[in-house]
Order: sequence, then structure tokens, then C-alpha cells
Amino acid sequence: MSLSETSLSSARAEGDQLPSIVAPPPGPRSRAAALRLEQVECPAFGRRRDVRASVTGADMLPIVLDAGRGSNVVDADGNRYVDLCAGFGALLLGHSAEPVRQAVEQQLGQLTLALGDVYSAATKVALLERLATLHPGHAPRVLLGQSGSDGVTAAIKTAALATNRPGLVAFEGAYHGLGYAPLPACGLRQSYRAPFRAQLNPSVSFAPYPCDEASAERSLEALEAALRGGEVGAVLLEPVLGRGGCIVPPDSFLRSVGEVTRRHGALLIADEIWTGLGRAGAMTRTGAVGAEADLLCFGKGLGGGLPISACVAPEAIMAAWAAESEVIHTSTHSGAPLACAAALATLDELQAKQLPQRADAVGSWWMDQLRASLAGCTGVVDVRGVGLMIGIELESGAFGLKVMREMLSHGYVVLTGGRQGEVLTLTPALTTPEPLLAAATATLEHILRG
Repeated sequence: MSLSETSLSSARAEGDQLPSIVAPPPGPRSRAAALRLEQVECPAFGRRRDVRASVTGADMLPIVLDAGRGSNVVDADGNRYVDLCAGFGALLLGHSAEPVRQAVEQQLGQLTLALGDVYSAATKVALLERLATLHPGHAPRVLLGQSGSDGVTAAIKTAALATNRPGLVAFEGAYHGLGYAPLPACGLRQSYRAPFRAQLNPSVSFAPYPCDEASAERSLEALEAALRGGEVGAVLLEPVLGRGGCIVPPDSFLRSVGEVTRRHGALLIADEIWTGLGRAGAMTRTGAVGAEADLLCFGKGLGGGLPISACVAPEAIMAAWAAESEVIHTSTHSGAPLACAAALATLDELQAKQLPQRADAVGSWWMDQLRASLAGCTGVVDVRGVGLMIGIELESGAFGLKVMREMLSHGYVVLTGGRQGEVLTLTPALTTPEPLLAAATATLEHILRG
């Protein structure tokens, strides 16, 4: 049996086990594969690793993954890790979730690809009906995409058609994807936008993203000022700042953004791609706090690991697409049967296992444990989040990267976020057992206390 077959067999047999490190990561097989990767992959990612290594003095060569099951991933050297990232938060049910696997295998034997918006698959019809129920508005309609960026693009286009206004207000620190429609609204890194500025929407402005009541007031004042000219068609908002550092604004702020936006004749786009579908403890974060969003964007976890996204809005807004001259937003694989089947299975499992409610309860418990365990640790600034979307702010980006790699060496996969990379972001599968989270907390405390 090959190492890959052994890794897959181990991952499937176990799924929710503690780490097992047999070769200090990255081991020789991962190193060899990573070096091959650098010969053929776009050099942007190798350059980023080199910069991080120079800043931290730590080895940033990546591990290469071979298999995954539940809360575990196994690398090319046979090391087993607890995955606290879950595919950038996209694997709500964990790796190789059985309901998703079965649904995809069944669909694969039935229909692999339909004809999108011309002759749709039955699975697409069923999925649109389910997604429409996630919006509280009248007669919601759904526009599918293939990524979070694609879903946000659909929302930005919809708002522009519905309002006939080109302007967009986004928030500092926000990330909505790197396609050309959401890119000018990327407040996370100016360097992501700068090389392409001449090709991007010039009618985008930014308001500060708040972390408390005082900063919320300043943010709303900036929003009012940006909307006052009457050229803004949409406000694009993450209900929790995701890659920007897991910043949770006051609930009242989210409600006020909707009120201010509508008062000026614009539409509120809620980017629920990370927060939605249970990640932040409810099917939608905006709905949980009573904020009225005109358009909802879903992605990441929707496909259970397969690429699919959605923009959902009431019929009165979506009607703008029914123009006299044809205007559409689609692609070859939008509404593909395999992804739709995976999405339906994911939604079924979220409901059947009450995973949004579990994320809310387990997330609160875990944050309490993290705050208690990390209190007084050198370099820890804050622990915050909602549901199973948690950020641990550290003193610097360099320190964050060092801790990330130390966690990897102990068998835990974590990432950094925040505008300087100073926040450890924890987004495990909603099914991750509490003992694994407790063990991760103990390991992190051990690392931070030296």
C-alpha cells in the first residue's frame, strides 16, 4: 500500500483524532512536493513565503496534504493534524463528510453537467428553492456563482442594475474576493488593488469598520457622508470582519447600516460568505441580530468543499435583470449538478444536526476557555469572535506567523488574519469535538508561555 493510500485509510478510519507527528513538518515528502510546486506555480505565493520567512526567521515551506476526514488532515509524510481552518472556513461538515460524499457520488452517476441557465439540472432547481428560504424578503430570487468572489460580483451587478448608481461603499479591513468587481472594495490590503487601479471601479469609498460603540458611531458618520451625494448604489458589508481579524461589531451597528443605507436610496449587500450557514452561530449573522440586508451572499461552506456560491435578493430587486436588452451573469459551471447536490446535502445536514446552534454554544464555550487559558500570556492582545469564527490577536504579524508555525509543529493547522497578519484565525468544522478544541487550547497556551 502506498503512503497516499495509507494516509487516506488512516484519515477515513479516524477522522476526529488528536495529532500524530511522525516527521517534523514539513517532512521530506512535503519538502520535495513543495519544491516541485514552486517550479510550476505562480511565483506570487512563493514570494509571500520568502517574505514571511525573512520577517520571522522561521521556515515557511508548506506541508503538502494527502488526505482528510472529519477534523483531521494527513500530509504527504503521514503526519496527522487537527485542522482548525477547515478549508478557510468552507468545510462546515469537516473533510470528506459522508452526506456530501454520498450525494456527489450519486449525482456523478446520474448527471455530471447540465446546460446551466439554458437547460438546468433538477438539483439546481431544488437548491434554488432551498436558498430562497434564507432571505426574509418577498419572493426571493437566486443567482448562482462558483466562488465567493463570484457571488459578490453578482450582488454588485444586481445593485447597480436595480439602483442605476455606480457607487459602492465598503469597509476598511474588508475582504470580498479578488475578482474585478469586489477587488476595488478590498480594504484588507491596498497592494491587492494598486496594480490594477486603472481598470477598477473608481466610485468606491471606504468607511472604518468598528469594534465597539464609539467606533461604530464614527463609522456611521463616515457612511452617511459617503451616501450623501446620491451616487452610491450599494453598501457592501461583512457582518463580522473575517480575514480582517475576526472583528465583531456591535449588533446595533449592523442594524443601523441597513437603516442608513436605505434612507439614502441604496441597497445593503451582506457578505455572509464566511459568517453564513452556521459558521457564526446562525444561518445568517444579519438575521440573527435583526439587521435587514437587501442582498445576501453565500459561498465557502455552501458546497461542502465543492465550489459554489449564491446571491439572494427579493424579486423586486432581482427584477432589474429582466431588462429589455439581454443582460446576464452566468458561466459554464454555474449551477453544476455536482456542486448543487453537495450544497443540498450540506444544508440538510446543517438542519438535521442543528449545527448552527452547536456552533453558537461550542464557540462561546471555546472562547471562554481560550480567554481563561491565555490570560496573562505574553503577546496576547485579545480573544474575540462569534460562533466558530474566532480570532486571537497577538502583538505583531511576525509573532502571529511564528505561533502559526509552532502550532503546525505540534499538529494543529491554523492561519493568520488581520491587516498585519497579527490575528490567529480559528474556523474549525462545526462538527469538531470539544476535546480536540480543548487540546488545541492547551497546546497554544504551552507555546505562548514558552
